[in-house]
Amino acid sequence: MRPNPTLNRRRFILKSLGATLALPSLPSLMAAAAAGKSAVGGNSAVQAAKGAGAGAKRFVAVGNLLGFQVKHLFPETTGAAYEETPLLKPLSGVRKHLTVYRGLDHGIKGGHFAVHSFLTGVLNSEAQNRPLSNISIDQFMADVIGHQTRFPSLTVGSESGIHGGCQIAWTKAGVRVPPITGPAELFDRLFVDDSAERQARRNQENRLQGSILDSGLADANRLAKRVNREDKDKLDEYFTSIRDVEKRLELRQRWASQPKPKAPFERPANKSRVRDLPLLYELLALALQTDSTRIATLEIGGDFLPQDLGIDKSHHSMSHHGNDEAVIKNLVTLETYQVDEFGKFVARLAKMQDGDRTLLDATTLLFGSGIGDANTHKNSDLPIILAGGGYKHGEFKKLPAAGANKIPLCNLYVDIAQRMGVETEAFGNSTGRFGLA
Repeated sequence: MRPNPTLNRRRFILKSLGATLALPSLPSLMAAAAAGKSAVGGNSAVQAAKGAGAGAKRFVAVGNLLGFQVKHLFPETTGAAYEETPLLKPLSGVRKHLTVYRGLDHGIKGGHFAVHSFLTGVLNSEAQNRPLSNISIDQFMADVIGHQTRFPSLTVGSESGIHGGCQIAWTKAGVRVPPITGPAELFDRLFVDDSAERQARRNQENRLQGSILDSGLADANRLAKRVNREDKDKLDEYFTSIRDVEKRLELRQRWASQPKPKAPFERPANKSRVRDLPLLYELLALALQTDSTRIATLEIGGDFLPQDLGIDKSHHSMSHHGNDEAVIKNLVTLETYQVDEFGKFVARLAKMQDGDRTLLDATTLLFGSGIGDANTHKNSDLPIILAGGGYKHGEFKKLPAAGANKIPLCNLYVDIAQRMGVETEAFGNSTGRFGLA
């Protein structure tokens, strides 16, 4: 039997939008899917853009794939008078803008593989039967409010290192979001317009994709009148997929002819994860300031090279230090650099104006890891620092590590989502909103 060229063309084109839509198998019809075309009517699948970001909320999450030395991070004294540990010392200048938390985690196990649950609260292996799979909080919010900007979200990381690269962001289909891998690529994404030829080709692709969506929706509408209740549920899922693709297509169409912001400096060259880190933070700050996006993630992965800091070891091998003090000292040096660059990012946002407030006031920053101790593969007692976002800051808060009063990290994610304007009462393995019973 020869393949259907029209169907293959549909699937190929829709893949450019990150989706392959095929009508589900419907036993109640006992027949092949109907074919046909009609126009999609009704209101736009996405709302009009709000334009400038003054007054808008933002979110940035920074994750370290191999964790931190928590004995050198967490203070002994709680409250505002907490002492500066070696890993908190680089944050002394922005101390009033952040809160250090101990006791937040997802209650899961899995060592290095559970690190990928940092923003999801759900192990990949246990996500198949969940309605939203193992979606990460950034993508969860981007699905609702991401249409307001050119980029619904930005995912920055690497494609090398342990486990084949960074895996901090996940869609509701359980698919890893491929990262932007360096400052050169991020610069191009933010500031370089497509050529006239590329824009014309993209417009043609958009029209063709729209026609395919029209056809698929018409097929489904005809089938909806003839199926039983069980198959209707399958079609409802298909309609949801159609609407999701419509949103992405209309977002692309809306921004296709709009010029990007003017670049503030020349296109940078990719060097190494260590040397590129300051520039990645600067570009993310500019992405927020220009309202190119309001949601971003940055994962510092297994390709973070200690050699660039004068340490002749691999990051992963050092993370299994076996309590060797010399190795731990090198790890603290490496981690201090990461914390210092995050602190500079906080300070940078605190100096940027966003209407009548600072960009830091408008942006919730989450810094931490999905692993509490890489040496023992422990995923509890995660290192978590929260900055900006209009929260009351300046303290170290130690929360119950176990028992009835234990607070899941996902409770904090629920609170962040609500502050971002996403109406939800639950996320991941949450038991409520952070700070509430």
